[in-house]
Amino acid sequence: MKLIIQIPCLDEEATLPATIAELPREVEGFDAVELLVVDDGSTDRTVAVARECGVEHVVRLTNNKGLAAGFQAGLDACLKLGADVVVNTDADNQYRGADVARLVAPILAGDADMVVGDRRVSGIEHFSGTKKALQRLGSWVVRKVSATEVTDTTSGFRAYNREAALQLLVVDNFTYTLESLVQAGKMLVAVDEVEIGTNEQTRESRLAGSTGAYVRRNAGGILRVYARYEPLRAFATAAVAVLLLALAAWAPFLIDWIFNGDSTGHIQSLILGAVLFIAAVQLFALGVIGDLLAGQRVMTQRVFERVRRVELALGVPPSHYEPGDREE
Repeated sequence: MKLIIQIPCLDEEATLPATIAELPREVEGFDAVELLVVDDGSTDRTVAVARECGVEHVVRLTNNKGLAAGFQAGLDACLKLGADVVVNTDADNQYRGADVARLVAPILAGDADMVVGDRRVSGIEHFSGTKKALQRLGSWVVRKVSATEVTDTTSGFRAYNREAALQLLVVDNFTYTLESLVQAGKMLVAVDEVEIGTNEQTRESRLAGSTGAYVRRNAGGILRVYARYEPLRAFATAAVAVLLLALAAWAPFLIDWIFNGDSTGHIQSLILGAVLFIAAVQLFALGVIGDLLAGQRVMTQRVFERVRRVELALGVPPSHYEPGDREE
């Protein structure tokens, strides 16, 4: 059994040594534990530092392609390097490396295909109240869409067995953690969570420049995930809301007509109601189209999984791969 711990990086030469130093090189249940750094177009000495710290594998993307692309490239490389279990962690040393054993335990026991580390966000001091509230909201939405019970859906400290990793295909850079959970739920992957510890903050988050920017981007990401995986429900709900507004706009005319027998006047209300009614019909139609496209997405994902399996059977090498002991 081989465990590969992948660390996506972007200009992490300062924090990477501490992160690697905390990660275990032996985990009970595995014959080998290896480290893989995904360099997402760093402009500093991230790769050199990774090699100095004894990393076995490097995936070196030619330019900054974003979180989802880096995560996907690392996952692909781990599978082609023979990993039976893949753990994803952050390069800023946010998560305690000693908890890797706790993270993989449900997989080794055969109780889960994917495990998420629960940071117990409410107790993290450097998270603002707004950020905590938004993460709770996002987690609630993802639980509803994915039919999973994960508490900390934005946690990047995760473990995947080989079958779960083969099926994953994430495209949303900012909310790839949420999207991968929704996919897991839709694919009936067994998902579990374990409580993990966090270290003191080493630097400010790079996901957004401010709390306001984080709220805007994450709120938009949550809406996109919901609309992407539940399009009919999302657009039908919006259509019903707009239809109620249309009825409210028509109410003065209807009341006057029914109770007073006067069908004249209220032209503005009739026009507004008609416009809103047309908008409601269009929203529902978008939901139907989105539902059809969602079916196409599922088929595309299954094709992608089969291609991955074929590549593994043929021994296709990972893209952008470099051995960790290669000289700069």
